[in-house]
Amino acid sequence: MRKVFYALILAVMMTSCMTYQGFYNVGLQNVERPENAKERYGESKIVNFEEEGKTKYSYEDDMIKIVWLPLSTQFGFTLKNKTDHSIKIIWDEAVYVDPNGSSGRVMHAGVKYIDRNNPQPPTVVVKNANIDDMIVPTDNIYYVSGQYGGWRTKPMFPNRANTKEELNTLTQQYVGKEVRVLLPLKIEETINEYIFTFKVEDFIAK
Repeated sequence: MRKVFYALILAVMMTSCMTYQGFYNVGLQNVERPENAKERYGESKIVNFEEEGKTKYSYEDDMIKIVWLPLSTQFGFTLKNKTDHSIKIIWDEAVYVDPNGSSGRVMHAGVKYIDRNNPQPPTVVVKNANIDDMIVPTDNIYYVSGQYGGWRTKPMFPNRANTKEELNTLTQQYVGKEVRVLLPLKIEETINEYIFTFKVEDFIAK
């Protein structure tokens, strides 16, 4: 009888601790370039493709080619400099705009979490070269104290709930929403602001 009682308690505990989650499909929808960009940078194009089971999004003009991989907590990207000049990514002027329209700083690979609000030196991409990097909204980074604490990164869109109904209600608020990444690229002495708009296309529950 006691074993049955403990088994019931364990079942209740497991049920109460269960969470439902999934992932969002986030796609690159639009890219805004500086004024007169067509004359300076030529035609542009956006394509999506599958690579190693993941959907990636490519933007290209006569100056750059950038391939984005949207993830739950960050945007991974590969940037190719197509010019005959070095390009600098001006990180202290880069911005992430969340689904509610609030803008904030970003950090990238190589920056310690504790230094996320400190000035970040520009990244130099030499002519005809590539770099791999990522963008993380600093407002999503926080610290948890205690034995099992440490630095944590919140997902850009909530993707967990205690019930399927809560999960459906939560995620429906974000499907169709847009976020933006402003990436300032300095070419010679001109800072060119590229604004990449990403849209939440759907949500897939696990």
